[in-house]
Amino acid sequence: MMLASMLRRHPLVVTLACLAVVAMAFVSEGSYWRSVGKLDALGQMGEARASIQALERGLLDAEAGGRALVLTGRAEYLKLYTGARETIDRSLEFLSGYYAGQSQRLATLDQLRALTAERLAALEKSIRETEAGQARSGGAAATPPPSPAGIAAFRSLSASLLDSESVNIEHSRDAIYQSLMMSRLGVAALSAIGLLGVYMYLRQSMVLERQEHRQQRRAQADYDRLEIEVGRRTAQLLELNNRLETAREDERNRLARDLHDELGSLLTSAKLDAARIKSRLAGGAPEALERLDHLVATLNSVIAVKRRIGEDLRPSALGNLGLMVTLEILAREFAEQSGVHVECDLAPVKLAPAAQMVVYRLVQEAITNITKYAKASHVWLSLSARDGRVAVSVRDDGVGFDPAATRNTAYGLVGMRFRVAAEQGTLTVVSMPGHGTSIQVSLPEASQIEPAAAD
Repeated sequence: MMLASMLRRHPLVVTLACLAVVAMAFVSEGSYWRSVGKLDALGQMGEARASIQALERGLLDAEAGGRALVLTGRAEYLKLYTGARETIDRSLEFLSGYYAGQSQRLATLDQLRALTAERLAALEKSIRETEAGQARSGGAAATPPPSPAGIAAFRSLSASLLDSESVNIEHSRDAIYQSLMMSRLGVAALSAIGLLGVYMYLRQSMVLERQEHRQQRRAQADYDRLEIEVGRRTAQLLELNNRLETAREDERNRLARDLHDELGSLLTSAKLDAARIKSRLAGGAPEALERLDHLVATLNSVIAVKRRIGEDLRPSALGNLGLMVTLEILAREFAEQSGVHVECDLAPVKLAPAAQMVVYRLVQEAITNITKYAKASHVWLSLSARDGRVAVSVRDDGVGFDPAATRNTAYGLVGMRFRVAAEQGTLTVVSMPGHGTSIQVSLPEASQIEPAAAD
């Protein structure tokens, strides 16, 4: 896997490296076997030279031993002569095998063999005569000395063979030196190719690294730009949500005023008219009086509904009595309607009117969720201020839920987060299935709120 990836990324470098390895192995093996062959040949050439020299020494030893044996008749000279003959035979046998296939040198060796055999034959004859008791006094005369021409011919022939072997040895040494030089040049060339491959690899790696750095910088720039864009869009969404909430609260206030002013005046006028009609019909038309009583009761119910709707749209207690009292009223009404026990721990706090409305709507939304989903029997509501922050907490002992799970109906919590974030606050939801839910909000006090930037 890594080799295939490297071949795809660096095909030229991998190809050069493979060629360099193959070429280096070829040059090394070729030089080795050529050198081994030449060294073996040198060994045989050295042995051939030694055999030629041994042939010369053997002939001299045979001559000396034979003459001494003829002159003295002592047996130790016979051993010298016999050993020299064996040396001559071994040398001629090796040289015959060595020069096989070399006609010129083999002819020279045959001439040496003939001269040697001629001289040995003369020595053998003298020795046999001595052993037969036929030698006369002054035995030196019984063994004719070698002729100067024979000696010169023998020396010339042996020198010729030695010279040829010296030339062969010189050629072999030159061949070995040449092979070593070729190996040296080959290793140097392959090392240069290897360095070139390393340079190309490093250069390509640097190019790839620069490309990766450029891509990383572009990716980081894109990420930073997207992060800025996300932050800008989030700020726009928060601003839009804030304006929508403001517009909705304004619309609720307008509807509450319309209900209170216009509808309230109409209902009050109708109730007064019914009272006047009832006073004029006093004492007569009991059926009409009954209908008037029913009408007045209906008008009272409508006025109560109007008042409840108006309070839902704009809690008048929030502006008149403050946030703490308004939350107490909301908790008491919730407990009366649902039968859930509510414990309140409320303290006066300093919040801007918009933030007070956010807290009221958040508690109202939390109570609505408890009524719909929580199946709780106890609810704890707290409001406090500490270190310039206002803390609001709504906790229940209901069924709870998993906040990490995706819920398609969790828009109420999302709306709460946006409302709290618009007032520079934080909202935390802690819940677990079977362990209830806790909603905690932290808002800056009125003196800690920074003025919003102008559009």
